[in-house]
Amino acid sequence: MTDVGFGFTETLEAINAQSLRLHQVVGSSDLDVQVPSCPAWSVRDLGHHIGEVQWYWAENVRARDADERSGASLTSLPSDADLLAWMGWCTESLVGALAESGPAAPCWTWWAAPRTAGAVARHQAQEAAVHRWDAEGVGAPGSGSPLPAELAGDGVPEFVEIMIGPSAEVLGGAVTLVASDVGEHWRVEGASAQRPGATKEAELKATASDLVLMLYRRLPVPDADVVGDPMLVASLLSLADTT
Repeated sequence: MTDVGFGFTETLEAINAQSLRLHQVVGSSDLDVQVPSCPAWSVRDLGHHIGEVQWYWAENVRARDADERSGASLTSLPSDADLLAWMGWCTESLVGALAESGPAAPCWTWWAAPRTAGAVARHQAQEAAVHRWDAEGVGAPGSGSPLPAELAGDGVPEFVEIMIGPSAEVLGGAVTLVASDVGEHWRVEGASAQRPGATKEAELKATASDLVLMLYRRLPVPDADVVGDPMLVASLLSLADTT
């Protein structure tokens, strides 16, 4: 886990809180309306997605096997009338499995390391928070409330470590991500930035929440937030598949 003061207990609390808010928004929305930040999805699709993801990772956490994937199939999706109850069950299943296993338990992951329940919890907290923001934007794009600062402060390095990972090597310089509200910064270097005389640098400064939402391509990157080479920042954002 990260050193910014956001531990396993806080991560489980964040999954619960962000998921609950997401359930509330889904429950008060027209299920057929498009989600602006996920244009291929309706609100119903978003509800199905978060439920499937949470159920899937709960199954992998329970298996405690870092080498073999579990939970490849799911029972049929719920009717609209049962959607909220089903989403609540999926969240409870995930949080319960994580709490029972503890952060050090082995768990299969699509990333190389760490393959632990703690790493899954950390990633699922961000997944719930970003999709909660997506849901809140229905009817008014970009109107979602910010991610909690400490959660987002863990989300930036988590994104760099998991979503970008080794792909950072191809970055043609170094990008420093600065969270103006939590007093943290993270430097992402490509292989070329480590050579003598390397000069390509950029800095992206915003709140931790905005940084996470920019990294997940939910928010554009304002020119005013970038010092240095903006194309280097664009290159960094292109390294992760956030679909």
